[in-house]
Amino acid sequence: MFFMISKLYQWYEQNKRILPWRETTDPYKIWVSEIILQQTRVAQGMEYYMRFVDRFPSVTSLAMSEEDDVLRQWQGLGYYSRARNLHKAAQMIMDCWHGKFPTTFDDIRSLPGVGTYTAGAIASFAYNLPYPALDGNVYRVLARLNDSDVVFDTSSGKAHYHTLAEHMLDRDNPRLFNSAIMEFGALYCTPLSPQCEGCPLEEYCLAKAHNTVHLLPLRKSRASLRDRYLNYYVYLQPASSPNDDFYTLIHQRQGNDIWKHLWEFPLSEGYCLLDESPHFDFTHTLSHQRIHARFIIRRVNILPDLVDTRRVALSHLDDFAFSRLTLKAIEKFSTCNLVHT
Repeated sequence: MFFMISKLYQWYEQNKRILPWRETTDPYKIWVSEIILQQTRVAQGMEYYMRFVDRFPSVTSLAMSEEDDVLRQWQGLGYYSRARNLHKAAQMIMDCWHGKFPTTFDDIRSLPGVGTYTAGAIASFAYNLPYPALDGNVYRVLARLNDSDVVFDTSSGKAHYHTLAEHMLDRDNPRLFNSAIMEFGALYCTPLSPQCEGCPLEEYCLAKAHNTVHLLPLRKSRASLRDRYLNYYVYLQPASSPNDDFYTLIHQRQGNDIWKHLWEFPLSEGYCLLDESPHFDFTHTLSHQRIHARFIIRRVNILPDLVDTRRVALSHLDDFAFSRLTLKAIEKFSTCNLVHT
């Protein structure tokens, strides 16, 4: 084990990416990066991370912000429960630890939106505590090294791989170990085209010896997507004077459905027959749903009086947080110049 880990460290020092959250031991910034990267690739997440920590440089600034502002900074990343949980957790840190980020695994794990993996990552990267951090890259490396046919994305599977990681963990330097094995999975032991020939860990890889690399890791069968049909009504009230703006109606989503607390145009749900009004259709896939959205443009002299809607100028739409789907529609309206035709 010692020699394998030494080779892993050597590879890491020669190939690691310079990433801002690796250049700090600030638990707040590490936490933000881990939450962003849960469902987001590094290349996409970098811009959001830099913007988020610039707007909210500390737990205190995040806790004292309005949820709308937090969601607006998160806009476009998707999985908005991550942002809401960040906000709730920051307020919890203010209440329970007087604004100081918790320093033990169990306290970190108690924060909203923080699971075992994220707690392990923060504990090891910020405090060098001996906890493994198992993301998708690590599951893949562990499955191949051990030629494990255990499905990794179930409770029992996660427990199995956590045991493997505990056994392999360098307890003298868990920060370096977790960074190295995650990077190795991200850059070298990749899902589709792992560089097995000449791999620094080749002699320790049972999957390479058994010719099963391409089969691993195993995951449970994906549930089928549920189709939903959403019809958005984009009411446009023209400017009353040359210096005035167009106005429209938006409302904020409530309940425990997708895009909670984000803004959108008035909506009806259900299959929509072709409407004679101008419209755009989009298909947007989420983790368990396939959204078929129709944005119907309706020019009116007076905006209708609809419950729970807000009248806003089109030039002020940037003040509100929208889903990526709605942002695509707004961009389409602008590109096609529908407002002024």
